Amino acid sequence: MIQRNPIFPGILELNFQAREVLGCNVYLIYDEDEWALVDIGYEETVDDFVEIIRNLDFPLSQCKTLIATHADVDHIQGLAKLKSILKTTVTAHPKAVKPLREGDTLWTLAEIEAQNLKMDMPKVDVENEVGDGDVIRVGGIDIEVWHTPGHTNSQLAFRIGDVLLSGDNIYRDGCIGAIDAHHGSDIKAFVKSLERIRDSDVKWLAPSHGPIFPNDADFMNRTIDRVRGYLKMADFGTLAESWPLMDQWEDEVAAGILPEGLSTPS
Repeated sequence: MIQRNPIFPGILELNFQAREVLGCNVYLIYDEDEWALVDIGYEETVDDFVEIIRNLDFPLSQCKTLIATHADVDHIQGLAKLKSILKTTVTAHPKAVKPLREGDTLWTLAEIEAQNLKMDMPKVDVENEVGDGDVIRVGGIDIEVWHTPGHTNSQLAFRIGDVLLSGDNIYRDGCIGAIDAHHGSDIKAFVKSLERIRDSDVKWLAPSHGPIFPNDADFMNRTIDRVRGYLKMADFGTLAESWPLMDQWEDEVAAGILPEGLSTPS
């Protein structure tokens, strides 16, 4: 057996516990012998995580549920395999149910033809659907469910006391989860989710990738301002609500205006 090194009372992060990054952050929430897992990552590392859990002396039969933050392949490809090993249930947002049940490789970003990427996406059923305001109870620990869409429409975050398991909403370097229309991204919703996190009294953010960091308003505002700017930029194509440059171009074309220093050929 190995010593447990919780990052917060009742919360382990299994990559940190193993002192090796095996994939996305995998949070094990526990009280006494009962425990639940938030995300699992790729199928190829499931056995590694199971061995870590065994060595931490958690009874495999006491896993209450496997919780998916959202339905992206790098978070949930291993769900079907782990569910079979643990004989437990899967918990996710209703909008994650269909891509998980169908093993949808496009919606989960397991298949990106332009990048010659094609991964398996094993099908898995979701027994427990949760949404904003629901509570998942593990032993004596209450896990408050937040629906924080933006990165995907099924993105969930989970509050436990002063810490928010914040999914792919934001990382310590100010980056955010990828914006891609193919898996349900929404820039306006993303801004609202980031504002909600900023305005909460949560003290710490434990993301799905990378290290934990404080919930700081100035830091959050810099990211929020950048993401809000995407609504008026072409960077993410059809996800923008407008592209002011094109309005300016139409006016300039209609008026025959060229940039200063250029003139229309005579």
